[in-house]
Amino acid sequence: MASNRSQNLVILAERLRLYNPITTLSSKIQEFVPKNQELGINPIPKSNRAAVLVCLFEEPQGHLHVILTKRASTLSSHSGEVALPGGKVEEGDADDIETALREAEEEIGLDRSLVDVVTVLESFTNKKGITVIPVVGILWDRNTFNPLINTAEVAALFDAPLEMFLKDENRREQEREYMGDEYVLHFFDHETENEKYIIWAITAGILIKAASIVYQRPPDFQERTPRFWSRNRQ
Repeated sequence: MASNRSQNLVILAERLRLYNPITTLSSKIQEFVPKNQELGINPIPKSNRAAVLVCLFEEPQGHLHVILTKRASTLSSHSGEVALPGGKVEEGDADDIETALREAEEEIGLDRSLVDVVTVLESFTNKKGITVIPVVGILWDRNTFNPLINTAEVAALFDAPLEMFLKDENRREQEREYMGDEYVLHFFDHETENEKYIIWAITAGILIKAASIVYQRPPDFQERTPRFWSRNRQ
């Protein structure tokens, strides 16, 4: 019931609905129009496009947490790494939002009817040329989510405080170079239920961006992101 919703979450959802990385007059997610389409430019091919779900909920103490997974060790790509629920666009998907919700339902059993999608963030493109679209959604009541893990894809399901991706605590960094571009990757160490996880690469980049928008402040550390992350942004 809407009357049982946290007021803080309601205010956050209303603010995030106004966030749009593209130039449209609408503040409604239902009227979201990809900028490529606005400009008459061919969109990124579906074969090179993916979407992930940044699913936020409020834990009992009132802190925002985000749902994360550890990918199965048997997967052909990024095996054993921490990721947001999500995956490649399929032919039947109407848009990036549907991709993110479908993948979350398939991977961890998150019923899409429980998630209130509030905005879509700027894309991130990896070295292989796959462009990832982060879709931000609110899970109003964590207790309504009864996980059903697809063990072929997911080894573990956990959550982490969103604000940790703005803090310098439990964070390491590495300087990298790719095709002449020198950049920094951030590694966040997180322990929960006696399990240790490392959140890094594009997943960390997306969560730093999401946390910066949610908390309306920059991180406590310097960012120097890879140029290729933004190469398909319009």
